[in-house]
Amino acid sequence: MASVPSERDRSGTPLAPEADLGQQVGIVTAASAAVADSGKAAHAGLPGVLADVPVAVLVIDREAGSVVYANTAAVHLAGDVGLPVDIDTWGAAAGLTDLAGRPLATSSGPLSTVAQGRPVTGEAVRLAPGTSTEPGRAGAADAGGLGDQLLWVTGFPLSRAGSDQQLSLVVFLHLDPPEQSGDPDAYLQALRERAVIATDITFTITDPRQPDDPLVWVNPSFTRVTGYEADEVIGRNCRFLQGPATAADAVATIRAGLEARETVTTTLLNYRKDGTAFWNQLSVSPVFDGDGDLVSFVGVQTDVTERVRVEREREAAFAAEQAARQEAELARSVAEQAQTDAEHAQAAAERAQGRLALMAEATSTLIATLDMSELLDRLTGLCVPRLADWAYVTVLDEYGEIHDAVARHRHGREADLREFTAQHVMHLPAMSPSRRSISTSQPVLLAEVTPEILEEAVTSPTAREAFHRLGGSSVLTVPMLARRRTLGAIALVRTSADRAFTRDDVEILEDLAGRAALAIDNVRLYQREHAVADTLQRSLLPVLPEVPGIVASAHYVSASSVADVGGDFYDLLHLPDDSVGMVVGDVVGHDVAAAAAMGHLRGLLRACIWDAEDADPGRMLARVDRLVQGLGVASLATMVYARAVRPETAGAPWRLHLASAGHPPALLRSPGGDVRVLEEITGMLVGVDAEAHRSTVVLDVPAGSTLIAYTDGLIERPGEDMDQGIHELRERIAAAPVGAGPRELCDAAVSAALDHRDDVALLAVRFG
Repeated sequence: MASVPSERDRSGTPLAPEADLGQQVGIVTAASAAVADSGKAAHAGLPGVLADVPVAVLVIDREAGSVVYANTAAVHLAGDVGLPVDIDTWGAAAGLTDLAGRPLATSSGPLSTVAQGRPVTGEAVRLAPGTSTEPGRAGAADAGGLGDQLLWVTGFPLSRAGSDQQLSLVVFLHLDPPEQSGDPDAYLQALRERAVIATDITFTITDPRQPDDPLVWVNPSFTRVTGYEADEVIGRNCRFLQGPATAADAVATIRAGLEARETVTTTLLNYRKDGTAFWNQLSVSPVFDGDGDLVSFVGVQTDVTERVRVEREREAAFAAEQAARQEAELARSVAEQAQTDAEHAQAAAERAQGRLALMAEATSTLIATLDMSELLDRLTGLCVPRLADWAYVTVLDEYGEIHDAVARHRHGREADLREFTAQHVMHLPAMSPSRRSISTSQPVLLAEVTPEILEEAVTSPTAREAFHRLGGSSVLTVPMLARRRTLGAIALVRTSADRAFTRDDVEILEDLAGRAALAIDNVRLYQREHAVADTLQRSLLPVLPEVPGIVASAHYVSASSVADVGGDFYDLLHLPDDSVGMVVGDVVGHDVAAAAAMGHLRGLLRACIWDAEDADPGRMLARVDRLVQGLGVASLATMVYARAVRPETAGAPWRLHLASAGHPPALLRSPGGDVRVLEEITGMLVGVDAEAHRSTVVLDVPAGSTLIAYTDGLIERPGEDMDQGIHELRERIAAAPVGAGPRELCDAAVSAALDHRDDVALLAVRFG
């Protein structure tokens, strides 16, 4: 029996022992008057459940005493007897007799008992085909040698007395010849039990007189179908078969039938013990006693999962056929639409590909220059003629005022463009599209430029005349936004009315304007930093002074990629005692911070050299080292300091006093071109040990000699020893022509490829 809705559930024990499955079973069931053309439907579902089961099924109308329904198996028993027919006639046609061979019509047989509304709990009858009143059936039995067989009859009424229909349920058990038994009563009892238990159809009985209408009996087929043993379900309401997908309307139908005490038939989804679902075709019929009191509900269930599946597949196939027919009818229009869609898709793909190509070209083109004028010219070249017939770009300064403008026309028209730019673009009125884009940071699309719109947007008559000569039917402007600032606007103009701008054009131009704005902002940042670097460089790298008796030249290259400054420096001083001070140094680092530290160090060094009471270079560097570490001017630095003392008489040699703080050795070129590496001049770096002692080397050099000091960027190469770099530098200096001046020697020194990962400072001084 299917799930019955209730608020209670209880358990109990089996009311009858289970027996082994018996022989082939036959069941006759009386259930419905609908099959008797009465038009009633109270019991219409039960024959539908049992119509094709492999057992005989009858429906008996007790009031008329006639058989009103016979299923396929029952027709095989009695032949194709026309219904309705009285029960005795049907029994005679089937060849039913009592055990003594007397026709049931002449005795008080079980069919008559059931037809009178009394239950039959089990009675043996004989099926003797040879006695059938159907000549064809009797003759076939004789010819086939069919012997008599036993049937066991069980029946009970399905409806109470006084109802519109008086129906009964009858069950026959078809048995093989009985086994020998010494106890006939025990044998008959076994037949009785097997008649009910050993059916291939699921039977359940509930007791509505107990709370929650529990199950009181199930046959073995119930266990086979549901997986629940009898002792697991006896005493429980069978709602446990319900599950998450059980239809609520099917449950409601069952509830209504039980409450009305009427036979109800429905198909619903139930669940086995292992959780698998099956479709259950269920018929529940009330059973009343002789006094008309409800004593039980009999449930007949059949697993119709396969039938439901087939029906659904048939429905799906029918639906698929209908859909296929509709699709066939629409095939031509669908094909045409598909072709149209393909053409649109191809056009969209081509537009997308063109847009990607444009953006890729824009990125590579705009970032390739750091000159603003060239950048704006490249930008208009990207717009014309690919996006518009002519265009103009307005650029704002940091205060939001118009700073620059550039325009381009596909046919040149430079004179008209200059006039339009001067009269309009450089003086944008409030209602002009470019000014509106700049003010709102939103695109402005004028799909059609009417005379009224033009007069409002271009207030200058001269500019309007230039616009008419240039041509324009549609205008699109977008702002150039970068780093949360508006840098200007791009305006595109098309001259053909059938090529008005669309929303797709807006998206493309917005993408291009964003890239252009970043490029413009980067150029401005570079120019601003370059200006700062240029100013800093002018202050840190001095112009060499004119000093009597010497000729000097210097060279500087920064390793920084963003500013032409670094930590290397040089200096030349005409000291108060008429001697000449020369210094080349290198502060650790290659950026603006290193340049700033170098500026501090250079100023400190100048002060020490200029106002020194002790002019010895070694002691001078020691004093600078103490000041650097005490004041925190720089971290680490190398330098070489030379003090040249003039000869007292003409033609006499100059006297050089030199000291080094971890710096590469200076070079001394003789008047004849020989070059000497001053390797004996060494000392500790500045910033390591404030108490370090640095010795001073004194050299007499003839007039015409040139002293060359440099930083390590001139001699360092990746993967090479520094000594190799010094040797190559010496060779380049020595290869210069005899008589070459300091400028020529500087050029020779830097003629080799430099490693621009380090700064280079170079100072050459020739003594006259």
